[in-house]
Amino acid sequence: MTTSLDFDLTSKTIEGEYTLHYHEAGTGPVLLMLHGSGPGVSGWSNFAGNFPVFAQHYRTLILDMPGFGRSPAREWNDVYPRVAADAVRFFLDELGIDQVDIVGNSMGGNVGATFALLHPERVRRMVLMGPGGLAVNSFAPPVSEGSRRLFEFLANPTREGMVAWVDTMVGNPDVVSDALIDERMANALTPGAIANTFAIFQTFSDPRFADRPQLWAQAAQVQQETLLIWGRDDRMLPYEGGLFPFRQMPNAELHVFSRCGHWAQIERKDEFERLTLEFLGR
Repeated sequence: MTTSLDFDLTSKTIEGEYTLHYHEAGTGPVLLMLHGSGPGVSGWSNFAGNFPVFAQHYRTLILDMPGFGRSPAREWNDVYPRVAADAVRFFLDELGIDQVDIVGNSMGGNVGATFALLHPERVRRMVLMGPGGLAVNSFAPPVSEGSRRLFEFLANPTREGMVAWVDTMVGNPDVVSDALIDERMANALTPGAIANTFAIFQTFSDPRFADRPQLWAQAAQVQQETLLIWGRDDRMLPYEGGLFPFRQMPNAELHVFSRCGHWAQIERKDEFERLTLEFLGR
């Protein structure tokens, strides 16, 4: 049975081109964990429960991507995933790490795949859970229920709005506690957090970056062995959207969890950890 790891004891920060906060534990091959987006999110909020398990096998790094958690916002001079992928490049350079495995959830999956395209020699294998940017939905509405609830909260950040948004993230509401909602609210209401989240999402429609290639259009170029994980009840990025990258990515596998929404690492924790460790070869 694993125990929890302490937030403060594993907390570190590096400064330079970017100021980045992260958590580190364990030894061995390097595993980089990239969180999703949304109000109140951080690397710790996404992966604290999985941290001790992976740290038994890997030098595990949980990064707060720029503008999230304790990594400060900056001027967004490109679409967000490309900025965050460059921050990952800086992060690994500063730590003297040549190659990693990546676990990425939602936006973190987008950033992980973007980094793999820009620096293919630095990524061995990836596990991407409901990765944004790669999903192509032929049947679901163009704006998902989760996206609608997200922007409703950003426009009117109430506790009720947070509850409604988090509800769309999960297939099993029993995994959502008052403590989780309280933590997300406290983080989301940090001064400047709402405006920064808006600014991050706006980079996707900023006309200055209109010439950037769509990630889904580059899926066939992602050569790394990749495990795509979806929840069958995902209301943020519906699981049928995963069929496109599964078909396009030459070395992809796809696993769909029943009784699971967008947070596979939380809702199907034990199975997710076993599946990930087996796929990564640990």
